[in-house]
Amino acid sequence: MNAAGRAYFKRKEGSNLKAPQGSGTHGRRVSFAARFGGMAGPLEDSKGRPTRLKLALKKWGFGSKESARAFARKNRKS
Repeated sequence: MNAAGRAYFKRKEGSNLKAPQGSGTHGRRVSFAARFGGMAGPLEDSKGRPTRLKLALKKWGFGSKESARAFARKNRKS
């Protein structure tokens, strides 16, 4: 979603969408990695195109579900 889309959504819904965090060990990124690392489904469709799951992982700085799971395990709070 671009800046204009965020501004429109904020005016209509009163929400503040936050951008993905591509690096670091912030809580939002660890939480994303834990959730999306365990999602079912392929990373590519039948034609070899990336699925929405793969695009989301890439946007948050992960190359695969396995790397997201490993990151979440390493950085979770005990």
